[in-house]
Amino acid sequence: MSIGESQLEGDRDPGDEPEVGPSRGWRHTLRRVRRDATARWGMYVVAFVLLITLYTAVDSNLSRLTLGMVSDYAFAEALPIFDHPTQIPPPGEGSPHEPPAFHASGSLEYPLGTDGAGRDYFTRVVYGAQVSVTVGIVSTGLALIGGTIVGSVAGFYGGRIDDALMRAVETLYAIPPLILIIVFTEFASAGQADIQYAIAGIGLAFIPVFARIIRSEVLSVREMDYIEAARAAGVKDRTVIRRHVVPNSFAPVLVYATLQIGVMILLVAGLSFLGYGAQPPTPDWGQMLSDSHDEMHGNVWLSIWPGLAIMITIMGFNLFGDGLQDALDPRLDD
Repeated sequence: MSIGESQLEGDRDPGDEPEVGPSRGWRHTLRRVRRDATARWGMYVVAFVLLITLYTAVDSNLSRLTLGMVSDYAFAEALPIFDHPTQIPPPGEGSPHEPPAFHASGSLEYPLGTDGAGRDYFTRVVYGAQVSVTVGIVSTGLALIGGTIVGSVAGFYGGRIDDALMRAVETLYAIPPLILIIVFTEFASAGQADIQYAIAGIGLAFIPVFARIIRSEVLSVREMDYIEAARAAGVKDRTVIRRHVVPNSFAPVLVYATLQIGVMILLVAGLSFLGYGAQPPTPDWGQMLSDSHDEMHGNVWLSIWPGLAIMITIMGFNLFGDGLQDALDPRLDD
């Protein structure tokens, strides 16, 4: 700043300065998301799906605590429409392959029809959100945590540490994710596929993606003056990374994680379709698609409802992620 400019600054009345309020924070971000119509609808879809997921998770775990078994759901007594989704009716009492209610031979008792075992398909679709959405969120969280640790350490220290970590990340990144997940699940489960191994495998396969994103952000943030000031003041490196580097590099990673949840849900459905995800009789959208494969021509609704649930959920997360990206972009500030 020149001398003339400094004199003008000194002569300026402080009262003439415009009042600047806080423009960041989760409330500001949420307000900007709600201004965008598509992002707002995406947020509503995500909130609805998460509410259904929370309800089914509480219901199933409550029945374990109160009833000591998983053969009945506690809320089913209060809401009869939510009958137990894994219960197989006794012989002669079920209605296998009953069509949906809008079909000529359907009934309102089973609004989306029944499967081959006579189980209410509406209930199974609703409870399928518990597995599909939970696995998508948890696996994304594992990949996000692992990628943030690797990427922030590699970008902050650089040198040999950066080379060693990023070469390992690139080696993992070179393996197709689906192959890596299946191989990991097969070896970790000793041939007994279960959803928990699929979660770990998905999280491991996507660590490199998050590591590369966070590293690129840390490389620019670590050169900032406040980082140099903190290190000069004797603040430990791990504290600098935790309090300053990661929070100021996290916005693009958070946006990508939101978009990635939809990809994870689709991947979980594919794994369940191949037999590496949730196992019967647990309701899962991918498993339901797999079960309906052989009966697709005669009972097409068995494939329509779980496929539609997957499509709507992924669309909601994608729309919300796009809106969140715009809300966190400082170039679009009002």
